[in-house]
Amino acid sequence: MTSTSDPRELQAQLGSLTTEAFRPELADIDRLPTLDIARLMNGEDASVASAVAERLPEIAAAVDAVAERMARGGRLIYAGAGTAGRLGVLDASECPPTFNTDPSQVVGLIAGGPAALATSVEGAEDSAELARTDLDALTLTPDDTVVGISASGRTPYAISAVEHARAQGALTIGLACNADSALAAAAEHGIEIVVGAELLTGSTRLKAGTAQKLVLNMLSTITMIRLGKTYGNLMVDVRASNDKLRARSRRIVALATGADDAEIDRALAASDGRVKPAILTILADVDGPTATRLLEDSGGHLRAALAAAAR
Repeated sequence: MTSTSDPRELQAQLGSLTTEAFRPELADIDRLPTLDIARLMNGEDASVASAVAERLPEIAAAVDAVAERMARGGRLIYAGAGTAGRLGVLDASECPPTFNTDPSQVVGLIAGGPAALATSVEGAEDSAELARTDLDALTLTPDDTVVGISASGRTPYAISAVEHARAQGALTIGLACNADSALAAAAEHGIEIVVGAELLTGSTRLKAGTAQKLVLNMLSTITMIRLGKTYGNLMVDVRASNDKLRARSRRIVALATGADDAEIDRALAASDGRVKPAILTILADVDGPTATRLLEDSGGHLRAALAAAAR
């Protein structure tokens, strides 16, 4: 599982990466007052959003391709090692409560498996075979999308995941933070967010990690918007699995309809607590079963269901 690369060759490769660059002007950062260091970090972070903005067309094209496949039943699968892998798992794990997706619909793979979420698994990121094994366990289809995530753009696990997925006909996206990366080149959709050298040399959990988080937010959130998981900017597919989310569900129905508490209670009771049909029963003045049918016929898109009810 461990890499057999010549350490000197690997050192030279890392030395050529923007994310690994040394910044001599920060060589005395450890001697600065804490507030000055905090200001430096804050200034660095402020540059990340503009770096992402430069790649919005590539991100949008990737989202449209993902949404098209997910509408046909495909999955969104993230694959990465270390911080990149953890960010993918985090984004995937937030989709079920936010958008009521099945846990198998958005999946996060991290080199080394679940244990690697909390501790380093030696050599896992260097294993191309491990990526292939992890993906084979999911039985990829052409409607699936695999997103390889790697700040350096050279992580064997992420590159192998993309190459293996592409060979099986799945859509592939390569998210890196260096230009001309092997990962982006291996994918159909390459997204390279070049945030520059880190405050701490090579610590890509900083700006690179922030950039990756912003892009993953876009990939999953905008895809879900395209799939009808929202109504305007309201999370109408939210899963009310605890007291906070039940209260949020009521508030979403209120914001979408302007109904009073009693009407909201009746609508939620008629829809088994589901927000989207509850809104439809109020706005279209239909009963629960009719709301469910209209939503099924419209592929879950509330606006389309409302239009159908008005005809």
